[in-house]
Amino acid sequence: MPKGLRDALVGAWKLIEYYIPDKTNDGAKFYPMGDDATGFLTYTPDGYVSAHMMSSGRPAYKSGRLHTGTIEEMAQAAKGYMAYAGQYEVHEEAGTLIHHMEVSMNPTWLGQAQERHVRLEGDTITITSPANSAVLVWKRAEDHAGK
Repeated sequence: MPKGLRDALVGAWKLIEYYIPDKTNDGAKFYPMGDDATGFLTYTPDGYVSAHMMSSGRPAYKSGRLHTGTIEEMAQAAKGYMAYAGQYEVHEEAGTLIHHMEVSMNPTWLGQAQERHVRLEGDTITITSPANSAVLVWKRAEDHAGK
């Protein structure tokens, strides 16, 4: 029996590419977090999503402590990081997801429900956001259970 989209999404995914197509220059890509951004996306069987992405090369706080960076250090760290989590819905027929932003690095997103279009091909998913045309390509993360 073939898996439905919801079953196929469950698990951890590693970010391969995050870009916004430049509509004024055919084929050009704008990389909001750099072309070497990294991240993870997790869908749980009980309906929760957690997404984390960051720019590579973010400097550590000089203090070396979790909450004691300077205002400038913390602002720079936040600028290079995106994260949110909450419940998700799958609309199989339409190939869409709804991500509910119950917690978010960006307070603007709190309480929002954002639509995503998803295309699954083997161990890769491509998710696009109709709101800003962002394209995120994810590859199923390697199974490290029991290692």
